[in-house]
Amino acid sequence: MPGKRSYGEGCPIAHSLDLVGERWALLVVRELRLGPRRYRDLQEALPAIAPTVLSQRLKDLEAVGVLRRRELPPPAPARVYELTEWGAELEPVFRALARWGVRSPVVPLSGEVSADSVMLGLRTFFDPPRNHGPWSADYDVWLGRECYRIGVREGRLAHLARGEAPGRADVVVRTAKDTWQRVLAREEPPADAVAAGRLEIEGDPALLDRLVAAAAPPPAVR
Repeated sequence: MPGKRSYGEGCPIAHSLDLVGERWALLVVRELRLGPRRYRDLQEALPAIAPTVLSQRLKDLEAVGVLRRRELPPPAPARVYELTEWGAELEPVFRALARWGVRSPVVPLSGEVSADSVMLGLRTFFDPPRNHGPWSADYDVWLGRECYRIGVREGRLAHLARGEAPGRADVVVRTAKDTWQRVLAREEPPADAVAAGRLEIEGDPALLDRLVAAAAPPPAVR
């Protein structure tokens, strides 16, 4: 990154780390994978990052072409940050890191995660059981004030993005981030969350069960 220490190697891996290897840089990129974010949205999603550090990472990532700033037009004008086409090409890197990290044989996962991170886990680990057969459905998942549209086509995850989408979804889920995280991890069946009043669903519960069955991460290395 401009003004930062470099590994000084011609290796493309070292060069990649020069660009996105600073602390918090990849997590800032992670929060833009499902769509643009305002500065304050990034602060909320990454509460442990200092404002000065967040501002610097945004400047650095913009300077090297990973993200760009864009002004939203009225009636809700705002400055947002979004990945460039080249920045979005980091997607396979994130998926590989997630699959590798979740299977850690020594250090268990702990700590808070953002709503985007929970939904990205669904995208990374989506793998329907073979005995379920293909299905197609659109889902709107509301985690607090954030809406995520999920599209499944013939058993394949075709679309997942933050923000309301046109058209009516087949299933609408409203719940808290922590409850949704437990449901996706199969720590709490959707029906139990509904019965406890922690999850609301509009539409066919069987379609939600299919989505959840396809979302569990692989087991840790033993």
